[in-house]
Amino acid sequence: MIAVDSYYDAPAQQVADEREVINMLDGNELDRIVEKHKPDIIVPEIEAIRTERLYNYEKSGIVVVPSAKAANFTMNRKEIRDLAAKELKLKTAKYEYAASLDELLNAAEIIGFPCVIKPLMSSSGKGQSYVKNESEIQSAWDNASSNSRGDFNEVIIEEFIDFQSEITLLTVTQRSGVTLYCPPIGHRQERGDYQESWQPAYIPENLLQKARDIAGKVTESLTGFGIWGVEFFIGKEEVYFSELSPRPHDTGMVTLADTQNLNEFELHLRAILGLPINEILLQRSGASSVILSEKIISSSPGYEGLDNALKFKNSDIRIFGKPSAKIHRRMGVALTWDETDSDINILRRRAKEISDCIKVTDCKS
Repeated sequence: MIAVDSYYDAPAQQVADEREVINMLDGNELDRIVEKHKPDIIVPEIEAIRTERLYNYEKSGIVVVPSAKAANFTMNRKEIRDLAAKELKLKTAKYEYAASLDELLNAAEIIGFPCVIKPLMSSSGKGQSYVKNESEIQSAWDNASSNSRGDFNEVIIEEFIDFQSEITLLTVTQRSGVTLYCPPIGHRQERGDYQESWQPAYIPENLLQKARDIAGKVTESLTGFGIWGVEFFIGKEEVYFSELSPRPHDTGMVTLADTQNLNEFELHLRAILGLPINEILLQRSGASSVILSEKIISSSPGYEGLDNALKFKNSDIRIFGKPSAKIHRRMGVALTWDETDSDINILRRRAKEISDCIKVTDCKS
């Protein structure tokens, strides 16, 4: 396995056979390492990458996961939103695009307040703003522009949906075999970034079936095989398609608590290798809570409180191995589970208590 990233000692590089560090937005550099290593399979795991080059690699016989089309469309909010709303006619929040502050002000008049403003290309909530009135448009524009990945100059402004809950529906497409859906995962965000998730999320069966239908239509249109994290807003009587990631999803880390017979990474690997997945079964309830850094640490962060965290019933900790820390950067995840307790809120509170025990520290101080 060759792990390619924009910085040294990225987590995947710590377990890879070989590593490459390049500017992921330099298409010539991508071409160079593909020619150098001649991979059989390319698995894109980052947004800021020249995804248009993936079409050429796919044409040359290299397998792109899930597909070059999927990587291109889902790395850009404009492509995936237009596909969902205009081509597939799926229910989404109202939205407009803007390439300047003046265009954004005009779009806000059309959408109305409150609204949400995001870069067309970003991840983990970076550059996202919840805007209550016109006076906040300027700061939202600056936030989206400064946190955009790639060279996209537009932002998307969305209607704020008064939803009852948010869910991720992990969807598995296979080379041969039916598309499968994991039990729904509930999640909560702050600053546009995942903070906690739990499985199962209890939503009415008719709305869950709508979500499955939508996820099936979108993944079929994008083609390819692997696991997809399809996000939805759930209203009283309606399901709104939100976003989609063509890879294991951050909210899906709750499956590392063995909530399912196969966790999201095992499902992704089976799909990539063309190994059959007969069914996905819920085994027990579980919850996850992120471990966040509260400080900037330039290298070799440490972790305190593991002993206290693991005193909790049914507790586990996964540290991501990131070589540096920033404020609010996700450095790990706390997990908990229960085979018998049906009150998911008890598990959510326990997961948060576990994660609160862990402090990211500077080993040099």
